[in-house]
Amino acid sequence: MSDAQPSPAGGPATGAKPAEEARPVINVMSQYIKDLSFENPNAPASLQGGATQPEIKVNIEVNAEALKDGSFEVMLSISATAKTGESVVFVTELTYAGQFAITNASREVLPAILLVECPRMLFPFARRVIADATRDGGFPPMLLNPVDFVALFRQQRSAQAAPAKA
Repeated sequence: MSDAQPSPAGGPATGAKPAEEARPVINVMSQYIKDLSFENPNAPASLQGGATQPEIKVNIEVNAEALKDGSFEVMLSISATAKTGESVVFVTELTYAGQFAITNASREVLPAILLVECPRMLFPFARRVIADATRDGGFPPMLLNPVDFVALFRQQRSAQAAPAKA
């Protein structure tokens, strides 16, 4: 007696669905801080109470490159500058990276995986590093809002296409 269940078409089941086999598979091989800096240029004056809430500007960039072993390094670069008027309160910069092995991905889908899905996996860890750095610098932890990596990907694609049209 066989354990194989009949397929909807009436033939024997194979146990694996072709659609599942064709799905891209993303494996995180490692993740790490590639570069981290925190500057508190006006300490200890910047740490005195009573100061107004600083204006914080955050910039996020995503880059990916193929490595010799067939895997990919994805780098999430985050910079944040806090200012009160013209005075810099703090500056922090982080490049948080991961090495990913990606299988079953077509050439058309691979850029979206590298620039959307992989950074989405890295972001919570990078967010924690930024929060820890600002807290360790004497300020309340800076908690980054969630990032729409799809919109960032589309924006990056548009910026790359614009010079080609000019």
